[in-house]
Amino acid sequence: MAPSLLQRQLLRVRNGVPYYAGLKRAPVAQTPRDLVWQRDTARLWRYRSHDRKYAPPVLIIHSLISQAYILDLLPDNSMVGFLVDEGFDVYLLDWGRAYPADAQNTLETYVEDYIPKAMAAACAFSEADELSLAGYCLGGVLALLVAAADSGPRIRNLIALTTPCDFSELGFLSQMFVEGRLDPADVIDSTGIVPARALDQGFQSIKPTDAVVQQVNVLQNLWNDQWLTGFIAMNKWTRDQVPLPGAVFRQIVEILVRDNALAKGTVPLGQREVSLGDIECPVMNVFCRRDEIVPPRSATPLAGLVGSEDVTELCLESGHVGLVAGRQAAKVSRPQIADWIRARSDKPQGSARRTQHPKRQKPRREASDDARSARKAAR
Repeated sequence: MAPSLLQRQLLRVRNGVPYYAGLKRAPVAQTPRDLVWQRDTARLWRYRSHDRKYAPPVLIIHSLISQAYILDLLPDNSMVGFLVDEGFDVYLLDWGRAYPADAQNTLETYVEDYIPKAMAAACAFSEADELSLAGYCLGGVLALLVAAADSGPRIRNLIALTTPCDFSELGFLSQMFVEGRLDPADVIDSTGIVPARALDQGFQSIKPTDAVVQQVNVLQNLWNDQWLTGFIAMNKWTRDQVPLPGAVFRQIVEILVRDNALAKGTVPLGQREVSLGDIECPVMNVFCRRDEIVPPRSATPLAGLVGSEDVTELCLESGHVGLVAGRQAAKVSRPQIADWIRARSDKPQGSARRTQHPKRQKPRREASDDARSARKAAR
């Protein structure tokens, strides 16, 4: 039974004092996990499970500019927790906070070094020679480049979650840095890092009235414990950006924003170019109709650029964060993403034959030295 008006007022007082005093916390990132690989600030987490039903493992690459706990926001609202409960062997690559020592990290640092080594470690711990690779937002761009560059162990499936492809359609965030406007040097500090506050200001400028609207919503819902816990967790994350290495930011502006290379299908990477057309594994492109950070018009070109014959698009009626942590996530996105991966996965120990796809399979690779070393360390 819904509380009476008087009861709501009393609950508002009870919850309001610790909330406005900054004492009320939300239990974020509670799904049990183990650190299985680390390189500088990058950490690879494996989530614990006694009921892993499907192979290969699923590795999620988080964005470089926000905290990874959005994928494990609350015990009853967790992307990784849902996948674990569905029987998947789940890993998360968390970049942590960049420091001045990371200022020279480039796209090549992530695509040709960190991510392939993390993939090898995941395969080693799962005793697999391939994996399903997912990327959230900018992490999805990294996943696409890894797949196009054919770096690391074989990728069975590729999932892009609110991933920008046509950067000319990103709106205000990318338009700030088109030729003739802001330059990367305008936001990179003396240590070679883009400070978290600069990123936060950029995101807040998209919807400058949000702060006022949020406080009105808080006053209306302060009596509701469940709503308030969710709001505190989400609000903390949206203002919890992390510093970005200046070198990779320069590349993002020059290559992805000004040259719009990803939308053209070919991206310069070190001494070579990588093509999205070389991605032949099954691809799922998930985007959101009300996403103001990565609008659908920015995400949809991906389907026509990859070389896969098995491409699925999923458009949700939610915003950027709602994909992984909103009501639509629980009811629509998580179940459909899990079903898509499940249909393209195996049951463990050969209990089911491999799913056949209408694509040319690439030959499997031998385990890398990193994978063999990680496997030995795990024993």
